[in-house]
Amino acid sequence: MTMNRAMRHGGRLLAIAVAACGTAAAAAPSAAAEEQPTRQQLTADCASDEGKCTFNSPQLGEAYLGGFRQVSDSLFNCSTSDATQSMTWSDTVGSTDSVGVSVTAGGKIAGIIDLSVTASYSHSWSSTHSESSSLGMTVKPGEVGWISRAQVMQQVSGTWQTHYDSPKWGHYYWFWQDTVTGPAPNGTDGTSNAVVVKSRKMTAAEKKSCSADAHDGRAFVQQR
Repeated sequence: MTMNRAMRHGGRLLAIAVAACGTAAAAAPSAAAEEQPTRQQLTADCASDEGKCTFNSPQLGEAYLGGFRQVSDSLFNCSTSDATQSMTWSDTVGSTDSVGVSVTAGGKIAGIIDLSVTASYSHSWSSTHSESSSLGMTVKPGEVGWISRAQVMQQVSGTWQTHYDSPKWGHYYWFWQDTVTGPAPNGTDGTSNAVVVKSRKMTAAEKKSCSADAHDGRAFVQQR
């Protein structure tokens, strides 16, 4: 049997197996669990190299700016005048798959996706991005300020294929669709990372803490 025929055969078996899974699950959940792997099990086999895996036909979505999140400590201003201070910040953004599982921590998943994207688009794909710097900020009396950052993000969709030397869960080949969301280089599709200073009024409890001897009439930094 040629490789193409084997892949078609494997794909047909998977389709049959998945269709059967829905029927079997209603009648015998424990038996279905033994016969059908979960996506997490298949992904774990790819990460450990127990299954020889490829990420086929990757499709990159349009880059977009992710949500803002705090990346610095907070500056509380308990004084009666503006408080100005230089604050350092750091941010690390990872990647997750379509069921919210990280593809950053260990294993070979990120490398397999990078290999596929590089072959198709002639540029590398990174599962994580880290950045740090400092920024001056001014906080009004009775307010708290911090630095927030948003990372350029991009999705890559494709089909995982795993091949076992011996049948596992009854088949040599398994296929499943996946979409991975991860950081993209700054400027991708004309979208840029953003770093901003944000502030808000102190809560009643926070204002009360200003009366403590250590904070009375002063600005102080609280670790995030």
